[in-house]
Amino acid sequence: MKFQKILTQTAFLAMLTGVSFEAAAQQREETEKPVAIDSFVIVRDYRPLLADAVKIRRSPDMSNKREYMPRLTYGNVPDKKLDINTGLSELKIMETPFIRSRDTYSNYVKAGVGNLGTIMGEAYFAVEDYEDIRFGGFVKHLNQKGSLDDQRFSRQEVGAFGRRIFPALTIDGQIGYNRLGTNFYGIPVDQNGASLNPSREGQVFNDLYLTGEMVSNFDPEDEDALSFSLKTDAYTFSDRYDARENSFALAGYLNKRVRTFNVGANVAVDINNVEGAMNILGASGVSNSVASANPYISFKGANYTIQLGANLVSEFGDQSSFNIFPKAEIDFSLVPEYFYIFGGVTGGVERGSYREFARQNPFLASGVTIQNTIERMHAYGGIKGNAGATFGWKAKAFYRQLEGMPLFVNNMVNPFQFDLVYDGDGDESVKHIGVEGEINIRVSEAVNLGGRLNIDNYTMAYQAETWHTPNIRLTANARFNISEKLYIDAEALFHGQTSARAFAYNSSGVAIDPSAPTVQSIPSFLDLSAGAEYKATKQLGIFVKANNMLNNEYQRYLYYPRLGFNVIGGLNFSF
Repeated sequence: MKFQKILTQTAFLAMLTGVSFEAAAQQREETEKPVAIDSFVIVRDYRPLLADAVKIRRSPDMSNKREYMPRLTYGNVPDKKLDINTGLSELKIMETPFIRSRDTYSNYVKAGVGNLGTIMGEAYFAVEDYEDIRFGGFVKHLNQKGSLDDQRFSRQEVGAFGRRIFPALTIDGQIGYNRLGTNFYGIPVDQNGASLNPSREGQVFNDLYLTGEMVSNFDPEDEDALSFSLKTDAYTFSDRYDARENSFALAGYLNKRVRTFNVGANVAVDINNVEGAMNILGASGVSNSVASANPYISFKGANYTIQLGANLVSEFGDQSSFNIFPKAEIDFSLVPEYFYIFGGVTGGVERGSYREFARQNPFLASGVTIQNTIERMHAYGGIKGNAGATFGWKAKAFYRQLEGMPLFVNNMVNPFQFDLVYDGDGDESVKHIGVEGEINIRVSEAVNLGGRLNIDNYTMAYQAETWHTPNIRLTANARFNISEKLYIDAEALFHGQTSARAFAYNSSGVAIDPSAPTVQSIPSFLDLSAGAEYKATKQLGIFVKANNMLNNEYQRYLYYPRLGFNVIGGLNFSF
């Protein structure tokens, strides 16, 4: 047995020696004559590395279908043939993941029903057959009914949009109508427990709007590019009673780039008036228009950006004023593309809008007071960064001085309705210190997470509390692609404890001591929701969405509990 093993090893070495002599002889012959077409030079054994894929003349078939390959013979070369199919097996990492295989469509129809009398429907249509033209429309409907008397909500939206791209500029616009219907279903009680809101009247908001923009197209190869934009925004907003707001705004910017320098200006004029509201002087009707100009110069280097300028703001209408605010910003890269620090100081005027106030709180009383808010100073600084495309974060701290900060308070005569009060003026401003944090994580192709945290601290000028304004707000979201057909979304919303201004009422519904309101605490709340969608076919899907999963009928505003646990399910069809 031992002799047989020695004989085998000797034969193997002799074979290798023969092959070596033959290869050496062939190498010597190369200097004398060209290699014949039936000759082969063996440099090394084939190793299926990814880099060798470039040597293959045909592109890899990503469908992984194996084609017929003829059996090749190499004469007296040992049977170590080049198996192209085996080599391509290393390219499996280039297969398209299942979550990218979803077909995309321009149109969809969605319909669903749920508990609490929920009926919802959506439709979206778009024409995207042209390279430089896109237009379409949408319509939405949602209605729900809570467990309390007249706790109803109804929302409708309809609109049309369009975009046209020209060689030098792009024009787009949108026109639409929004409607919100609800009731004053809040139930404050008197000292005997009797309701102070027996009628629970209805409220309806109508919003007709039009927006349009013309903007120059960006040209990265033109170092001396001149860019511009012109935008218009107009709307008329009304409620069921006497309030109506009409607004027309025109804004634009002009920017000239000269290598690392940018010189330009932002200008805007916002003409606004509100009928059925009170102005800052106590008269009926509000005219609080604003015009502004922001000239600036910016410097941009490889790792930094600096912008210097000023905000020139003029208020006209019921009152006239002119303010100049500084505007300076810096963004510096400590580790390019990964870690940045930023900061700045600015200021401005925010126009008071009945439309925006009603969107935040639809239970406003008639004849609320509308005025502008002046941000006398806003200084901020922070850090931000990312780790490739999978992890991004941002943290910022700021300090603000506000004049005319709006707050929602319960009306003393009808506590189920809300008034607006303002804190801070030219003599004493509200001090606002806050911290913001934001994070986005892409764990994998199938898992995406995000969140935002706001912590605020106010030093009020005249009001006892920051009515209905939380000091802590946290939002988080997650998306899971379980398979190529199943997707799950989840959201969380946390608001810290807030305070409301309240009064005690006698059996006649009259405040017992109007000069001494009490501070009523509104507990913090956590709202969890989740949804899932299953793609039964490429075009047909099944969805379900659960809201307020903790069934906590929390209050965002005093006397107005939110809807409890509710589920919506239905179908969507894409085409």
